[in-house]
Amino acid sequence: MQKGKINVQTENIFPIIKKFLYSDHEIFLRELISNAVDATQKLRTLASVGDFKGEVGDARIEVKIDKKAKTLTVSDHGIGMTGEEVEQYINQIAFSSAEEWINKYKGKDVSQVIGHFGLGFYSSFMVASKVELHSKSYKKNSKGVKWTCDGSPEFTLEEKPRKTRGTDVVLHIADDSAEFLEEDRVHGLLKKYCKFLPVEIVFGTEEETVKEKDEKGEEKEVRITKPRVINNTKPAWTQRPNDLKEEDYKNFYRELYPLTFDEPLFNIHLNVDFPFTLTGILYFPKVKQNFEVQRDKIQLYSNQVFVTDSVEGIVPDFLTLLHGVLDSPDIPLNVSRSFLQSDNNVKKISAHITKKVADKLEDIFNEKREEFESKWDDIKIFIEYGMISDDKFRERAKKFCLLKNTDGKFFTLDEYRDHIKTQQTDKDKKVIHIYTSNKEEQHAFVEAAKEKGYDVLILDTPIDSHFVNMLETELENASFVRVDAEVADKLINKDDELPSKLSQEQKDKLKPILEKHLDVKQYQVAFENLSESEQPMMITQPEFMRRMKDMSALGGMNYMGNLPNSYMLVVNSNHRLIGSLLNEENEELRDKQVKQLIDLALLAKNLLKGENLTRFVQRSVDLFNC
Repeated sequence: MQKGKINVQTENIFPIIKKFLYSDHEIFLRELISNAVDATQKLRTLASVGDFKGEVGDARIEVKIDKKAKTLTVSDHGIGMTGEEVEQYINQIAFSSAEEWINKYKGKDVSQVIGHFGLGFYSSFMVASKVELHSKSYKKNSKGVKWTCDGSPEFTLEEKPRKTRGTDVVLHIADDSAEFLEEDRVHGLLKKYCKFLPVEIVFGTEEETVKEKDEKGEEKEVRITKPRVINNTKPAWTQRPNDLKEEDYKNFYRELYPLTFDEPLFNIHLNVDFPFTLTGILYFPKVKQNFEVQRDKIQLYSNQVFVTDSVEGIVPDFLTLLHGVLDSPDIPLNVSRSFLQSDNNVKKISAHITKKVADKLEDIFNEKREEFESKWDDIKIFIEYGMISDDKFRERAKKFCLLKNTDGKFFTLDEYRDHIKTQQTDKDKKVIHIYTSNKEEQHAFVEAAKEKGYDVLILDTPIDSHFVNMLETELENASFVRVDAEVADKLINKDDELPSKLSQEQKDKLKPILEKHLDVKQYQVAFENLSESEQPMMITQPEFMRRMKDMSALGGMNYMGNLPNSYMLVVNSNHRLIGSLLNEENEELRDKQVKQLIDLALLAKNLLKGENLTRFVQRSVDLFNC
C-alpha cells in the first residue's frame, strides 16, 4: 500500500474547494458525470483510431444511491486509470488529463472531451466526508486500484482486484449534505445538468408495458422493469439542419419546455465551425404584451453539458427573450463553469447570433411577408426592444420593422413615411404621427381622428414610450403623439374654425364652477370651439410628460413617480349641454350635472375608479329621477 500527500500549493485547498470554488454545491454531480463522459468518449476515440482493439461494449454511465451506506456512486466503463495515472491526475490538483490528452490526439475527433481544469473531481468534497475512487485502465495487464481521501491532504492508494475497465467514484455523503441521498433530488439534478449528454446516463429503474408472445403464440401485454435512462444523447441541435423536419423542431421545443403549451413561431438552427464552434437552436416564442418575460429560457451547454441558463454577456439583452439552446466549447468559463467571462470569442459569438436572428427575420419578411405580418403582434415587442437596445440590430431591422394602423394595414418605416407625407404638420413643419396605445380604451379619440381623415397607428407594447423616441429619430422630421394627448386634440381640431357659442364672459363664469370639482394641481380647464356633435368634455394629457413618466416607470427607476399626472379638461364651447349649465338656476342640480359631465370624460379616459365610480353610478340613477 502506498501512502502520501496530495501535491497542492496550499494546505487550505480543500476548504477553498468546499466553500468558494463552486457557486453551488449541487454542481459536484455534473462534474463527476462530465468526467465519466470524458472517459467514455476517450475510449470511443481510441477505438476509432485503432489504439484500442477491444470491444467498447456497454458505455452507459450509472448513478446509484445507497441510503443505508450513505453513499452516492458514479460508475463508467471508459478508459479507466492505472495507479500511475491516479497519482498524476488525481493527486496533482489542477493538472488536467483532458488537456494533455487533447494535445496528444490533436486533429482527431476529440470535440466531446469536456474537462479543462482538472478540479471537477474535487468538487466531490463539497458534499462528501470521504471519497473512494475504484479504477482499472483499458490497457493490457492493468491492475485495479483504489484511491481514498477524507478531505484532508492525506490519501491512500492501493491495488484492488477489479474485473472490468472503467471507474467508480464513491462519495460518502456528509451529514450536512444528506439531501443528495434522496432519489428525487438526484433525479432532478441529472435532468438539469445531464439531460442531453452524449453518453446514456442510467439512474434507478422504471416500468414499461411491452407486448410479448406466450407459449401459444398469442400476444399479450406485460409490465417489465428496466434501467431508467435520464438523457437524450442525440438532441436536435447536434444534428444537421437538413436532417430535421419542422415537426422535429417542435418536438424538441416540447422536450425543452414540457409545461409550455404555446407553439413557437419559428426557429433558427445555428451551426458554425469557424472561426469558433457554435451550435444550437433558438426559438421565437409568443411574447406577452405585459412584458413579464422569463429570461432564463436559453440554456447554455458545453459539449452537451449544461452550464447555465443565465446567458447575459454572450447573448445580447433583447435576445434573452428567445428560448432554446446554445452549445459552444469556445465560450470561456471560470473554474466552476458557472459564469461567463468576456473575451473576443464571446463578442464574436454574440455578434454572430444577432446577425443570424436578423437574417432569419429579414428572410421571412422578404419571402413570406403575409406570414410575417400575421405574426407581427407576437414578435413586435422583441423587434422593438432589439432596435432600442442594439444599434447593429436596429440598422438591420429597419427593413422589416412594421407599423400597423387601426385599420389593420402594415407598413415598413419607409412605406409609412410615404403614406402620410401629405398629412398633418405642426407649425415647425414636423410630420405628426398619431397613435393609440389602447384601441378600445381610447376608442372615442381614435374615431374622432379617423373622422377627420387622420391615420392612427397602434403602438401598444409596454416599451413603446421608448420606441417612439427612437422612431422620431429614424423618421425624418417626425413627431409622435398619442391620440388622447393635448397636442393631438389641437391638431385634429385645428381646421374647425367654428365661432364659439359662449362669450369670453360666460367662459370666465363657467370655469370656476368646473374647477370646483377638479383637483387643480392635476387638471387645467380649456375651452375649444368644437362642433356640436363632439363630446361636451374630454380629458387630454401632455404627450411629453406622460411619455417621460411611462419611460421612467418601465425602466424600474420611476424617477418621475412622485410628480402628479397632468391633464387638460377640454370643454366644448359649442355643445348644448355646456350652454345649459349657465342657465340652470338650481345650483345643486347644476353641480350634479357638472360632476356628471366631468366623470363621463374621466370614464372615457379610464380614469374613474373606486369610490368615484360608485358615486357616478348612483348619481346617474338620481339624475334620471329629477
